[in-house]
Amino acid sequence: MSPVSRIKSAPDDPNGIVRRYAANAPFRSATAEELVNEDNPFRRPVRPHDLGFLDYGTPLTADRALRLSALLGHRMLRTVHDADLLFVPAGGDGHPSSDDAEAFRSLDNRVLALQAGQVLENHLFHWLDGERTPLEGGAEAVTRHVQDVLEERRARPGRALDVARSSRHRADAATFALTQLTAARPAVQSAVGRGLLGDYGTAHPALRGLLLDDLRDRADREAHYRALLTGAGLSAEPYAYWQFLLGSSLGGANHLHSVSRDHARIGEFLGAWVHHRLDEAVTAAAYAEIFQEAFTGVDTAYFTRTPQLTGEAVAELTGSLLGPLVERFGDEAARSFHHGFEDARRLASLGDEDLAVQLDWADRLDEYKIKAEKLDALISESGIEVDLETFVESHEETSTTHVHDDHRLVVVEVGQMHFWNNVGQMIPMDEGDKLLIPAERLHGSMVRSGTCTYHQPVISDELLSQV
Repeated sequence: MSPVSRIKSAPDDPNGIVRRYAANAPFRSATAEELVNEDNPFRRPVRPHDLGFLDYGTPLTADRALRLSALLGHRMLRTVHDADLLFVPAGGDGHPSSDDAEAFRSLDNRVLALQAGQVLENHLFHWLDGERTPLEGGAEAVTRHVQDVLEERRARPGRALDVARSSRHRADAATFALTQLTAARPAVQSAVGRGLLGDYGTAHPALRGLLLDDLRDRADREAHYRALLTGAGLSAEPYAYWQFLLGSSLGGANHLHSVSRDHARIGEFLGAWVHHRLDEAVTAAAYAEIFQEAFTGVDTAYFTRTPQLTGEAVAELTGSLLGPLVERFGDEAARSFHHGFEDARRLASLGDEDLAVQLDWADRLDEYKIKAEKLDALISESGIEVDLETFVESHEETSTTHVHDDHRLVVVEVGQMHFWNNVGQMIPMDEGDKLLIPAERLHGSMVRSGTCTYHQPVISDELLSQV
């Protein structure tokens, strides 16, 4: 069980591979009617035109893991992982989903997915290699580390949960937080299902039973998952809220799928799976409380029935998983498990902070409108030169949700538009309105008037610090 390179040989044209994959019809940019998609699980808007200036041949660094290439990369990588999973279209011939289903399932798409997946994984996850803290001492040290993380997370389940609790608009914060779970929980179930497949009975006799127990528990709670979404006024259809999923929300489950698909990385898969189990256990009570307060009478049994992990239980689980691997492969198996656990831990931490910042920004848009007014006045009165993009768009022209790699103002000169950063939130912007959009914050828009002219001045960190 030697360390596995994330990409064995760099393809000659990584960006070309990604662009060819994204040219498939289900990736096309969203229309005004597709903000929420409740009847077409094959429809995955990506903003293919942005791929013309994004570089997927260069791995991301840790400080750039929430940039636009990461958001679009995780959207595409999720579709790579879903290419061989079962999704049922909403209707028969003639329904809009039928053409997307055919394109999604096509042999050409699946071949391109294999090629693009290699490029995307290297771009999205290579930075994790430099974030791990080495751990010596074999299986016993790994078990102690997992127990320590469990205790640490019990004390501090997550900053995003704290922000959601303290939000002025709690129902809005709870809605957005719940949509992020739709990016992760069903995908974890699919990844665990992948791990069940194979003939490894003599190599690891207990593994199939452990994974099957986990999969059975998730299946048993499926009705409560759907009831939770319904009670919150949301759809339980797969990827109904695709455009509102943060890249970091997609990232954790993408990583679990990546290590479950590559069978040379079984140790990493098991480590990542244990972290997902741990993360779900320590956040369950807080999620149940948040959703109970936000949505009257909502069914939160999905969380209250989440299997809990004591220090003894997580030690027993880790030992059961590692024992046969260490017996066959020695301490390298323990290191591989630790790598998977730590990578999943780092991705969960990134997702928690990303969600916390997104919730805080959405909860204080009035303050960001005031900041935008001050910045616009400062630029004008002081004659400050800034980079500027101007857009002239027609009625119902829609911007698929995205992030910017820099801070930007939105300044409407002529016309009207709708701005959104949450399910059901149509924020009107009229002539003269301004809004500050910090770097890496998910948002989209649609023109409401015949035409709309708006500007996006780029705001430096130094200029932002002055308001």
